[in-house]
Amino acid sequence: MTSTATPPQNRSRSTLAISAGILAALVILFFVFANFYTDILWYDQLGFLNVLTTRWIATGGMFLVGFLAMFLPVWLSLQLAYRTRPMYAKLSSQLDRYQEVVEPLRRVAMLGIPGVLGLFGGVAAASSWPVVLQWWNRTPFGIVDPEFGFDVGFFVWELPFWRGIIAFASAVVLLSLLAAAATGYLYGAIRVSGREVRISRTARIQLAVTGGIYVALQGVSIWFDQYAAAVEPSVGFLAAGAGFTEVNATIPGRAILAGIAIVVAILFFITAVIGRWRLPVIGTALLVISGLIIGSGYPALVQQFQVVPSERELEAQFIQRNIDFTRDAYGVADIVEVPYNARTEAEAGALREDAETTANIRIIDPALVSPAFAQLEQFRQYYQFPRFLDVGRYEIDGQTQDTVLAVRELNPDGQSAQNWVNQRIVFTHGYGVVAAFGNQRADDGQPVFLEQGIPVDGLLTEQLGEYEPRIYFGEFSPTYSIVGAPEGAEPQELDFPAEGEVGSDENIDASGNARYTFTGDGGPALDNVFKRLIYAITFQSTEILLSNQVNEESQILYDRDPLTRVQRAAPYLTLDNDPYPAIIDGRIKWIVDGYTTTANYPYSTSVALSAAIADSFTPAPQFPIDNINYIRNSVKATVDAYDGSVTLYAWDTEDPVLQTWQSIFPNTLRSADEMSEALLSQVRYPSDLFKVQRSILGRYHVTEPGSFFATDDEWRTPNDPVSNPNAPTLQPPYYLTMQVPGSDEPSFTLYSTFIPAATGENQRNVLFGYLAANADAGDDYGKLTLLRLPRQTTIPGPGQVQAQFDSDANVGQQLNLLRQGQTEVISGNLLTLPVGGGLLYVQPVYVQSTGDTSFPLLRRVLVSFGEEIAFEDTLDQALDVLFGGDSGAAAGDGDVEPVDPLPTDPAEPTDPAEPTDPSTPAPPIDPNALQQALVDARDALLEREAAYRANDLVAAAQADARLQEALERAIALSND
Repeated sequence: MTSTATPPQNRSRSTLAISAGILAALVILFFVFANFYTDILWYDQLGFLNVLTTRWIATGGMFLVGFLAMFLPVWLSLQLAYRTRPMYAKLSSQLDRYQEVVEPLRRVAMLGIPGVLGLFGGVAAASSWPVVLQWWNRTPFGIVDPEFGFDVGFFVWELPFWRGIIAFASAVVLLSLLAAAATGYLYGAIRVSGREVRISRTARIQLAVTGGIYVALQGVSIWFDQYAAAVEPSVGFLAAGAGFTEVNATIPGRAILAGIAIVVAILFFITAVIGRWRLPVIGTALLVISGLIIGSGYPALVQQFQVVPSERELEAQFIQRNIDFTRDAYGVADIVEVPYNARTEAEAGALREDAETTANIRIIDPALVSPAFAQLEQFRQYYQFPRFLDVGRYEIDGQTQDTVLAVRELNPDGQSAQNWVNQRIVFTHGYGVVAAFGNQRADDGQPVFLEQGIPVDGLLTEQLGEYEPRIYFGEFSPTYSIVGAPEGAEPQELDFPAEGEVGSDENIDASGNARYTFTGDGGPALDNVFKRLIYAITFQSTEILLSNQVNEESQILYDRDPLTRVQRAAPYLTLDNDPYPAIIDGRIKWIVDGYTTTANYPYSTSVALSAAIADSFTPAPQFPIDNINYIRNSVKATVDAYDGSVTLYAWDTEDPVLQTWQSIFPNTLRSADEMSEALLSQVRYPSDLFKVQRSILGRYHVTEPGSFFATDDEWRTPNDPVSNPNAPTLQPPYYLTMQVPGSDEPSFTLYSTFIPAATGENQRNVLFGYLAANADAGDDYGKLTLLRLPRQTTIPGPGQVQAQFDSDANVGQQLNLLRQGQTEVISGNLLTLPVGGGLLYVQPVYVQSTGDTSFPLLRRVLVSFGEEIAFEDTLDQALDVLFGGDSGAAAGDGDVEPVDPLPTDPAEPTDPAEPTDPSTPAPPIDPNALQQALVDARDALLEREAAYRANDLVAAAQADARLQEALERAIALSND
């Protein structure tokens, strides 16, 4: 008789599986550790390690608190329910089967269920670390709430904290209650037989006490909800804050409901003693019914039958609260309003008192000249300029000069050989600042540069001295670069394309390119194999570990965008979307504006931040979720373009939100008193804050409750007249140096305009308001001035002026001539200036060929004042024509001798002193001369296109001059 032996268990396979699992866990843990360790290295090198450790300690501490606060009550509830179960309870066959399944896993479940819930609780608590730290370090605002008599800080700091605590505690108690009920049912403490429910004494006590605690927490929550009425939208007219219905129905009703909830909780505790469930059940039903009647029904009746018939009168004091608190929250309470009785008739000499403003009118559009910068100053395909350039100002020979500028950044995609060495070792940085006069143009329409070239040279260098031109940290820097080498090692980084002889300098290679080695402290050091390993893991690049070009002196530069660096150094800030470069104390530095915000400021209307700042320069979000109702420009930050060092300056030291964060992250902010004069000269009022303020002022410029309720004077920002008419966007605010009416002297200013807020056929594109902010550091920094325009005089708005430009016969004729051949006419930004006692509109007109290497050239300037229009080669000429032959002031382009003169109106005599006699018959047109002029124009056009294709800008300009001269002859002959 034979038998088959059972094969032995394959222990080696089990051992291998366990080993593989341990190894996989170790690999995962090492990857997690690598991420943490690189963060430590990055923050430590930047000098903000305390920011990281504070966040980690706060997050870890809150996770532990949340885990224990969830784990312990649920675990205790399960243990009590199990240990006090009936020992000899008669169970149904179905429950017996459940117990058979559950019992082998009971011990695991008793710990596993609370553990899993604890993890969720820990994660939820960890994410609330800012709320807890702000509450712990809270700073009073010094402003008293008019309804409850609390400091505003109660609503900003304390209310969110306590409501969060109550919500978390309610979740813990509810889960504990469900855990106890489920355990009691499973082990027979709760039995259901038909309509009869039997509960054991111990289960009754546990459930009743737990239920009483839960109801009591709901009572406390309802009590705090009455304070939330000051922050939430009203059921009536108000966009935010307690209105008449809230004050007289909702808030008292919530106080009553809180009291009822406490009574019901007491009934639950009584049930735990006497064992009768009827009282808490009746009490709970009463609470629900009371919530419907007192919490919802009664306020609805008050709103409908008391408030609506007399809403204007009853809501007046609450509207005033909303107006006052909203204006304070957005920093517009101290706005200076100036009646501006704008004239609409252009008179000779009208600009004489605005000579400084006129001389600084910017005719170079920063949104259009990036291609010109690229063609004239890019030099190599591995450089690039941003799409929208920045507007700044520098003092040149004692005069403030508005400039359009950008830094020549590295283009990671512009390298011909895409390999790791080129991308990470060779091409590491951009080079130099390129700046153009904002108010000048060259004869051929190109920008006039005051800083240009490689190596950099120009007026800025002369005025400010030599500066470090290399751009290692910018908006387009590579993901990471590895720089640095031992002293004496051959430089590996491409510095710039050199102009000297090959080999004339030890740092110029055989290709004629200058080489360089980074000498700053810009990133974590790769001075050992372990660091190289963790960064190889972080960036998934084995070359970091294996390349012999990585040495003990190497540094790895990453997170190089200025916004990213400031955000990581100051995670509590909301950053302006437009960091801008400036030459400061021998360095190129990015200046970043940081905002402190909250959504809990009482009685203040909320706005979606990303939607409020959307315009032609900033895209609108599809789903804005960043609502705020308080904002301050509390921090000015700089990022060194060479070594990436971040410096934070406390700009608005009176801001309670900033004071609170300073307590949380001490020693991270410097005093604004430490800012150098060079830095202060480049500080400006931030555009995103200004956009939010103009959005608010569209409605809240009205301070009288009756008019505010009637909405009879609402304004809005006009659409950008040069945006796509099928998808219009708001006109962005513009920086200009000008003297705003009501101010004593010119200043660098950010401005925007307002038109009536109407839609459909009632829409009118006429100006009602003009908002300007002083952008210069000093006593008047941030001073908001609102010019109120007269209602009895129609002042055309930007859209109406653009329509006038487009429909004017003379302008249209000349634009059509500019469009001859393969050229495109591009309208620049339409600027609005309060000068000459009225409003002057200025718009540069660019012409661009369709060639691949072409770029927009400034050819003409359109101006408007009232109903008058002028269209000339230069702004200076246009202003003189517009204002009766002499504007009284000179524009910055007065010395330009354009190569393409076109008469403003060919029908007018060229010599005003010798008018023609209308009765004199016009001489006959010479067809041969006209035909020859057209032939010359065609030949010149072909020559210009050929020159553009050959990238010969000089020949293109010469051909363009011949084209314009031929067109001038043709116009003159056709109008003779």
